[in-house]
Amino acid sequence: MLFNSYIFVLLFLPLCLIGYFILNYFKKYKLAQYFVLGMSFWFYGYFNYYYLIIIIFSILFNYGIYCLFKKIEKNNKRKILLIFSILMNLGLLFYFKYYDFFISNINNLFNLNFTLKNIVLPLGISFFTFQQLSFVIDAYKKEVPGYSLINYATFVTFFPQLIAGPIVTHDELVPQFMDKEKKKINWDNMARGIYIFVLGLAKKVLIADIFGNAVNYGFSNIELLDSTSAIIVMLSYTIQIYFDFSGYCDMAIGIGKMMNIDLPINFNSPYKSINIIEFWKRWHITLTRFFTKYIYIPLGGSKKGKIKTYTNIMIIFLISGFWHGANWTFVLWGLLHGIFSVITRCFKKFFDRIHPILNWLITFIFINFTWIIFRANSIKEAFNFINKIFDLNFKNINKNIVDCFNSVEFTFITSRISILKIYPNFLLICYFIFTIILILFSKNAFEKMKKFQPNFCNVTCISILLIWCILSFSGISTFLYFNF
Repeated sequence: MLFNSYIFVLLFLPLCLIGYFILNYFKKYKLAQYFVLGMSFWFYGYFNYYYLIIIIFSILFNYGIYCLFKKIEKNNKRKILLIFSILMNLGLLFYFKYYDFFISNINNLFNLNFTLKNIVLPLGISFFTFQQLSFVIDAYKKEVPGYSLINYATFVTFFPQLIAGPIVTHDELVPQFMDKEKKKINWDNMARGIYIFVLGLAKKVLIADIFGNAVNYGFSNIELLDSTSAIIVMLSYTIQIYFDFSGYCDMAIGIGKMMNIDLPINFNSPYKSINIIEFWKRWHITLTRFFTKYIYIPLGGSKKGKIKTYTNIMIIFLISGFWHGANWTFVLWGLLHGIFSVITRCFKKFFDRIHPILNWLITFIFINFTWIIFRANSIKEAFNFINKIFDLNFKNINKNIVDCFNSVEFTFITSRISILKIYPNFLLICYFIFTIILILFSKNAFEKMKKFQPNFCNVTCISILLIWCILSFSGISTFLYFNF
């Protein structure tokens, strides 16, 4: 189920909130938790109920491993059990996400003809797999207290963060489910949650999806692009993925806040970063945290010399790239980010002497070009796109791209202002100026939520924005990170 859909906004979310707080009001705390678990299963299985079999099996398996860890004391047996559980979790992820990728590469490399299974990727499998891996590893380290199956299942399936993160840890979420003070309606939290949810919804529906139209056209018609249009499409994807992911994170935080659940920050104005190291401290924060705690530090981190540190960094970025998708484009994307991260560390003194604005520009240009590789269907397609930019064949912007920004509501207004008819690129320019201002100068979701006051002006604005978003649901599109 999508957050940006009629069934979620008009049925699922109100039903979930009403049912949850009514049950808690009558002190049916356990039943309320079962209710949230059931709603989360409905949310997850809405598109394909077969997905439920996979996630339920995964939950039961990992909870069983946790129970065995509580009974086994010998270190060698615990290590064997840990290795087995990691292999099972990664094996499940490999089969559904990477099987066809490996088989197709084997076929191409050795001229074989193994049959592809064309497996449909279960939504969010990368996220809930990593979340459960963190739990199992912590259980092995004896860092997990006694949790019931219902607590563990709710931790894994809690619907605001189930599909695209943030990747939460058990100690962040489970204690909140057990806190009776959080089971009462907190109208301040409710107001702030609705506020940040609507802002996230607007980012997705009114900004990301508009830029996504231009991106879809551009990458489907690379041969028709000149340098001007290629740059516009490149920047459009940079903006689209920013507001798509930022919007989802805001909505997840907002829904959690409505239920008095605090989810960790996962997105902190990453395009303000002046170097690539800072970027990865701001983009998908919980994924970076997972890789740091469970892979980078066990590999030795930065404590075994520069060569070892740089090697560990490259390993992390290659894994990060491959985690995002079964395509060589993601591997190359991760490799390039790893190389630039190593270069930034190697020549830290040099970069420190450069003016921050120039550092920001270098970083932003690098991010833009690597997003091309990230978005393309193949490495060849990515380089064809990049070649279009470096052809230096500058012309007027492709009319089809301009039309992508002529949304119905704005076209209705501009069509009645005669002077604007002379400037067909007016809306496109407005969208870019507006979004760049938001990216570089607006505060992040946590800052906005803390300062929100439910006064008449704010309530009116949020109500208008929500109605506008709902009226725009006819062009529903999935979140980009659902694919990962």
